[in-house]
Amino acid sequence: MGLREFIKEYFLSFWDYETPKVMVVKNRTLGFIYRSVQFLVITYFIWYVFISQKAYQESENRPESSVYTLMKGTAVHGDDILDTVEYAQPSEGGDVISTILRREVTYDQRHGTCAEYFKVANANCTTDSDCIQGEVNFDGHGRRTGKCIQYYNHTFKTCEIQTWCPIEEYAVVREPPLVEAINFTVFIRNSIHFPRFKVLRGNIKDASNKRDMHRYLTKCRYDEEKEPYCPNFRLGYIADQARENFSELCRTGGVIGVFINWNCNLDLDPSNCKPTYSFRRLDLRKDQASSGYYYRFAKYYSKDGVESRTLIKAYGIRLDVIVHGHAGKFSPIPTIISTVTAMTSVGICTIICDWIMLTFIDKNEVYSERKFDEIIKEPTVSMPTELSYISSFGSNHSDLSDGVPL
Repeated sequence: MGLREFIKEYFLSFWDYETPKVMVVKNRTLGFIYRSVQFLVITYFIWYVFISQKAYQESENRPESSVYTLMKGTAVHGDDILDTVEYAQPSEGGDVISTILRREVTYDQRHGTCAEYFKVANANCTTDSDCIQGEVNFDGHGRRTGKCIQYYNHTFKTCEIQTWCPIEEYAVVREPPLVEAINFTVFIRNSIHFPRFKVLRGNIKDASNKRDMHRYLTKCRYDEEKEPYCPNFRLGYIADQARENFSELCRTGGVIGVFINWNCNLDLDPSNCKPTYSFRRLDLRKDQASSGYYYRFAKYYSKDGVESRTLIKAYGIRLDVIVHGHAGKFSPIPTIISTVTAMTSVGICTIICDWIMLTFIDKNEVYSERKFDEIIKEPTVSMPTELSYISSFGSNHSDLSDGVPL
């Protein structure tokens, strides 16, 4: 067959009409497979689509959320009494709050000239010519003066710089960790609004008056079973739930995510819409360069008429509060769409059984001959006997048994 004839035949066959043909196959094995696959498909859709995924509901996944956090607690650190102003940054805030667990302090820094840290690139020198005046190394601490001086009380020399002196690496004082912080609490207030359904919920237990509410919030501590509506979380509890060692967090710091999940079935009373909490370490512990959590800040003052500062490098826990919400409610449109989809998917049973019938059963040639018919209507000839036989059933109906075709 040439290319022209092939294209012509393909073009003409494109306009053929195909219609299903009903054929009853009296084969118990094939019938058992057919009904079993039907049962499995229907069961899957009922369980997964309607029960698990609740496909009969209209849903909303982008709620409006508000978060307020507050750190609470008092600790004795040497001769100092620390409150939230000392160890919480900020002491109250939004969806991010941190607490200081360990400090490295550099006291009495002043503007002046001193030796650069010896581990900074090209900081070591032997003569003044090794130090370029005015050069600034952005990995270092200041601007070079062009002099090569002794590195504090050591025998080697580094380039002199203009900066806050003495530099942190030389004069830092490492304080012991604030172990009492394990009993600090963080207050997390979260409200969530599903505008499509006009539902507003909060994570704090309702009370009849402000006095009862204040008394409850002062004493309660969150517990998944006993106090699911208490918004006060111990730092020790958060670390345990995130599977972290609190002593290690005191040494390196860390970022922990507090995940608040609202999964609300609004076919029930809105009071059943309750939050669930989960906790997970967010910074990469395996990557030493980016693991842990710390930040620097300074306290400025005037000493003998000269501006001075105390530089503090603070290690601690940063809590990132992340809110997820999903709400669903019955709606006829998704119910109809899901039902039609489920009914349509039952058609896969016929496809599977047809494949088995035409491939594996012994009499597949007999089934194939009955399964596919090609009917050509001749305009000058009356209806063929075979076509009259088929039409007499109204729906192109034929019957096959395990033996001779009927």
